[in-house]
Amino acid sequence: MAPHAARARGRAWDGNPSSAPPKAPPGLCRQRSRFRNAGSISSLVSPTGARRGDSRPAVCFAGHTDVVPPGPLEAWHSDPFTPTIRDGFLYGRGAADMKSSLAAFVVAVEDFVRAHPEHAGSIALLVTSDEEGPATDGTARVIDRLKAAGTALDYCVVGEPSSSERLGDMIKNGRRGTLSGTLRVRGVQGHVAYP
Repeated sequence: MAPHAARARGRAWDGNPSSAPPKAPPGLCRQRSRFRNAGSISSLVSPTGARRGDSRPAVCFAGHTDVVPPGPLEAWHSDPFTPTIRDGFLYGRGAADMKSSLAAFVVAVEDFVRAHPEHAGSIALLVTSDEEGPATDGTARVIDRLKAAGTALDYCVVGEPSSSERLGDMIKNGRRGTLSGTLRVRGVQGHVAYP
């Protein structure tokens, strides 16, 4: 797919307000995705994601659709839920974390399958909607269901943005550990990964 088409798809996707509610409802995001010319896909809507093929290695692209609330709207240079391109960057709530990664995953899988319809292994897309809130009904729930089904993923690509000096200036192998608890902090709103 041409880069401009991928950007257009990302803009369209990012314009969907999807802030994490204070208490996300149980269950998983079950949105049907379209894969043009992708051939047979065993399950487009599933508690364990969309997967093409059932052999190994199994490569999974994982991400989430929810975003942290926008905070004070007056602090934004534009409507956080209206995608805006400024100085070559796409701005909008969820543009970096992580709807652009999800759009890139879909485009990459479409292009790969079109070029390699008889590819070895399997490709999976795992899209959740409870990572910015309590984070109990998103990836954690899917992992339990994958284990219960005896499904193994050999590789998982997570498009969470990382940066040191500038947005997207590095790629990290792995992620930090996790800790669950309750903490009340007064101050300026931030992202859960970078308070």
